[in-house]
Amino acid sequence: MSTDEEEYRGPATLQLDDGAVPVEIRMSAHFEPVEGRFRWAGRSGPHDVLRERVGSGLRKATIVVPGSPETAVKLSDPDPWGGIRISGTGTPPWFPARQEAADAR
Repeated sequence: MSTDEEEYRGPATLQLDDGAVPVEIRMSAHFEPVEGRFRWAGRSGPHDVLRERVGSGLRKATIVVPGSPETAVKLSDPDPWGGIRISGTGTPPWFPARQEAADAR
């Protein structure tokens, strides 16, 4: 697992309407000062079931990165290697829960 404030590479779980799908992800985030929020995006590693579901129209899910809260995500068309684009706005899913961050101070 690799993480810093702007990037994350490692395990995650996508919660779909019919169950959980463990995936490996590569994500990055940047802060949009005009909007006052983060935008983040990345891709999952190849996953046949996920590729099939997104190819059939699935576009919403939640993601859980170990140690962080569940976060809503948008899913986009599969790439040529079988990965799925994952994106969202607000606090990136690999940031620790706010209470945990406050306790660390």
